[in-house]
Amino acid sequence: MKTRKQIAAEKKRCNSHNCAQAILHTYADVAGISEEAAMNIAGAFGGGMGCMEGTCGALVGAGLVLGLANKDKVKSMKQMHQVMTKFQERNGATQCKLLKGVGTKVMLRECPDCVADAAEFLEEELNQ
Repeated sequence: MKTRKQIAAEKKRCNSHNCAQAILHTYADVAGISEEAAMNIAGAFGGGMGCMEGTCGALVGAGLVLGLANKDKVKSMKQMHQVMTKFQERNGATQCKLLKGVGTKVMLRECPDCVADAAEFLEEELNQ
């Protein structure tokens, strides 16, 4: 049986979801929303938020899950900080542009792997 991490990465790999959608859709049950709502909520966060290559959409998706699951701003922010820190340590960046190597021509991490990493770190926080 596939893990959620694998399922989320596959959703991005097959291009049926943007990075934020891949995370939020995979964890829609945890977030307490429908899969359709997950797709709509996260729809604008692809390509580093509106294709502006800002914060990685997978991280945005993880933050959405934490906020919806916790319903506690302080707890969600603390957990998101942990997710972001771990992601930064592993990948060297949290910005889509830097991860993809835009401007540097050095790709740090491919999108499906970013989604897998965000899912891994999200699960660690959800399981605490």
